[in-house]
Amino acid sequence: MTTPAKRRTDPERAQNRRNQVLEAAAVCFARSGFHGASMSEISKQAGMSAGHIYNYFDSKDAIIMAIVERESEYVTGLLRDLQTRDDPLQAMIDDARHHIDESLDPQPWHVPLEMYAEASRNPVIAAKLRVHEESSRTQLRELVKQGRERRNLPVDDVMLDGRIDTIISYFQGLQIRALHRPDMNRESLVDAFRVSMTALLLT
Repeated sequence: MTTPAKRRTDPERAQNRRNQVLEAAAVCFARSGFHGASMSEISKQAGMSAGHIYNYFDSKDAIIMAIVERESEYVTGLLRDLQTRDDPLQAMIDDARHHIDESLDPQPWHVPLEMYAEASRNPVIAAKLRVHEESSRTQLRELVKQGRERRNLPVDDVMLDGRIDTIISYFQGLQIRALHRPDMNRESLVDAFRVSMTALLLT
């Protein structure tokens, strides 16, 4: 008979194993692409048998969907953190270095590019990305609107939509720039990012 303690630890162990597979898959997808990476490559990177992986994900597409979900959860977490700051808009500007360094981390930035490429071919992935994009965009828009209202700055819909879409484009575009120009000067990039974000958020 399974003890209560055993029942409590099993879900945690299963989640740790799922995370182990996702971390390994991210490395493989960054290296070989979604289609180039095989389940055997992922299992080897994860240090477990391919058969064992199927206990947690029934296909490679399921792993891809889980990575999309995890990326969305990460962005949602960033926005929730901003909401707890005394001045979220200034925090976005002050945190520029952290977000740029994170976006240009050599391994993870390949994975969003793979997600976008896959979405252009796979309508299921595209639909999932659109749902998450709309959710995070709505959160960001409300956060920026409230911050501008506190400063008595304009918040008309057309202007606000244009600025939100530009801000999102900045973050998503960093990975493209890293692909084409891997030797970008980080200091110069951070300075320029702060200038542009100040103009978009506080004027």
